[in-house]
Amino acid sequence: MKYLIGIDIGTSGTKSVLFDTDGKVVASALKEYPLYQPKNGWAEQDPADWWNAVCETLAEITKKADGEIAGVGLSGQMHGLVMLDESGEVLRKSIIWCDGRTSEECTLIEDIIGRERFIELNGNPALPGFTASKIMWVKRHEPDVYAKCKHILLPKDYIRYKLTGEFATEVSDASGMQLMDIANRCWSEEICEKLGIDMSLLGKMHESPEVTGYITDEASVLTGLKTGIPVAGGAGDNAAAAIGTGVCSDGKAFTTIGTSGVVFVHTDKMAVDPKGRVHTLCCAVPGAWHVMGCIQAAGLSLNWFRNNLAKDLSYKEIDAAAESVAPGCDGLIYLPYLMGERTPILDTNARGTFFGLSAMHTREHMARAVIEGVSYALYSCLDVLGEMNVKLADMALCGGGAKSKLWQSILADMYMLPVKTPIASEGPALGVAILAGVAAGVYKSVEEGCARTVAFNPEINGDKAMNETYMKYYDLYKSLYPALKDSFAKLNKIR
Repeated sequence: MKYLIGIDIGTSGTKSVLFDTDGKVVASALKEYPLYQPKNGWAEQDPADWWNAVCETLAEITKKADGEIAGVGLSGQMHGLVMLDESGEVLRKSIIWCDGRTSEECTLIEDIIGRERFIELNGNPALPGFTASKIMWVKRHEPDVYAKCKHILLPKDYIRYKLTGEFATEVSDASGMQLMDIANRCWSEEICEKLGIDMSLLGKMHESPEVTGYITDEASVLTGLKTGIPVAGGAGDNAAAAIGTGVCSDGKAFTTIGTSGVVFVHTDKMAVDPKGRVHTLCCAVPGAWHVMGCIQAAGLSLNWFRNNLAKDLSYKEIDAAAESVAPGCDGLIYLPYLMGERTPILDTNARGTFFGLSAMHTREHMARAVIEGVSYALYSCLDVLGEMNVKLADMALCGGGAKSKLWQSILADMYMLPVKTPIASEGPALGVAILAGVAAGVYKSVEEGCARTVAFNPEINGDKAMNETYMKYYDLYKSLYPALKDSFAKLNKIR
């Protein structure tokens, strides 16, 4: 029997999963590690913690394989900056995706290149969470570190180096560095030259299902993997989750409700929003892209509600409480801006709001308003995609929110699309295991790998009458942020 391994290097921990070639989980192991915050708004992790977690989890799951491990795939948190010296040693802790220190560098990048040209080349405006601004920050604030740097890698690509000795990356994760020519799926000479970043520091570019290296003797001893097993390019976390939910052809899409919320659509034709409201990146299927909207506080909003207003209830009980209230919550609307907002408003000053609150409203009303408000925010991502003429024909739902039938039903009513949930919950790990299977020749294509391994629960269809109700409230929801924008900015200055 053949097996495939998917490794997901996340923010809270690394999960390694052993699959059979039909996508069934044979063994799984998780190892957590810390997040370091040396200053308010900063976020760093030690790459040694990732590597130790990979070694520990692989050593555990490889014992469960009674046949050949055909390939390994890598996924993980995107945008993190890993800097190595000429000996391949880490120079400083990795500045990771949720670090917010680089606002000045983002302004500098757009001043140097021009905002419109920068979006045209890399599909996105300069963003603090992405990698290019982190590189510029180190250049400006830690020049001694930058002078010693000989290799720049992303988190999962550092693990690739430790497993194979290769300095390499792949298009889906690399396109989140903001150093790529997204249309041509290669490093951008124009961006790198204008920012003064030597392209020799960057890893060799691959497509996601390509072989990027092989397990070394040293890595074999530490992980239990046999020397010579191929390691695929893999994918960034969202692109990997797409493959793990079967989103691998034009018009297929998924919504994730985790701490944040994502609407992700696969497209065979590159589409870029000139206003920079959504992200356009290369996807894990060769020759294709994805367009992605992201909201900051999806599941986080429900978590906030539970922690502060419903500590006595489980999430299942909150679902039942919300279901007892009619759609529209008797005129109560929630804006889920607890952490500012990205798509579509791009405003760090925005804050959470209950609009229309009256004496008649109960905790049950507020629970449903939170779920509906997050759903309106996710639907607003589809509004932008519609402006871009991105096709949308199929929707999967994953993340913690996928456990809620109510949430699934509300999204189906708003989207007016069938919404389905995958049977397997391994998402990114399964996605990169599929990519590893393509690299190893187990599957002929990504599409074949998805068809063989990804299955779904029965879908929920949207109700037209419900949709008409929600769209009336959605029109009002859309009008609230423009009316409050200046007030949010004033509030931020006062506090």
